[in-house]
Amino acid sequence: MPNMTCQKLRSVPLVRLLSRWSRLLLLGSGLLAPVVSARAAIELPMNTVFKGRPTFDRLVERAEQENWRALPIGERTVRVGLALAGTPYKGFTLEIDDHVESPSADFRGLDCWTFFEISVGFARMLHAKPAPYAPEDLLRMIEADRYRHGECTGEYLSRIHFLEELFYDNQKRGLLTNITPRLPGAERMEHRDIREMTVMWRHYRYLRNNPRLLPEMARIQERVSDLPIYHVPKSRVQGIEPYLQNGDIIAVTSRDTGGYTSHVGLAYRDPRGVLRFLHASSRYGRVLVDDRLSAYLADKHDDAGVVVARPADMTAGTLAER
Repeated sequence: MPNMTCQKLRSVPLVRLLSRWSRLLLLGSGLLAPVVSARAAIELPMNTVFKGRPTFDRLVERAEQENWRALPIGERTVRVGLALAGTPYKGFTLEIDDHVESPSADFRGLDCWTFFEISVGFARMLHAKPAPYAPEDLLRMIEADRYRHGECTGEYLSRIHFLEELFYDNQKRGLLTNITPRLPGAERMEHRDIREMTVMWRHYRYLRNNPRLLPEMARIQERVSDLPIYHVPKSRVQGIEPYLQNGDIIAVTSRDTGGYTSHVGLAYRDPRGVLRFLHASSRYGRVLVDDRLSAYLADKHDDAGVVVARPADMTAGTLAER
């Protein structure tokens, strides 16, 4: 699933975003504190790359009051996701400049990708360092997840544009485990021919303004097309629901042979024990707790099944400078 977002750049004073983690130090309390490199590779206005600061601050306050930090990563992720319920659905929030790529977050509106990404990133942030928390802390978490090898180079193509590649890249770096192949009923999907971003390139702000990127984007699409992708067909999803945990990332696969996945959200087990789908819905126009996962899929003809990835907290290995 390509991550399609777009937004106009606004002219405000520049701030420097630190884009690489150099190492981690263990505090006496046993908590991990990130230490960032002094190199500032990217320059963009803060109120271009980070929007919705009041919402961020309210989430931080609630997380501190309820001690979310003490919870496992999946439980932390669901707490953040549930706290974001009701946030309006808003697409095209990542393409924030004509040329310069940067980690970003927009709490004023979320699409399916940015919803799961912010939920997981915020949960990791709470574990990675003690309070106080600032927007830069979340942006560093997002950079580690969103960009190939965990580093934004300032180039659009350093961003991972397909969920399939994100799972592959993040698993290699210990940020998550794709548990799909070991789930009952999982099977390998047929080869797909991914071409959307080169065929529809005029819809992407960076590609429209930088057509020189198209040949390399075509090569990226070819590599992603060739990845070995396993999913659980939707007729078997009810059988895997007992194996899923709060905070698991649920990517919905598509019948369309032009891609592997079409939507993404989080697994949430409600107080009655029902495994439900927590996501940013374009249909309902907001973040919400939807039906039981298997029922959600059964209702949609174009959905084929699910890929399930289980996020992990940051470690020295996942954030070490490369």
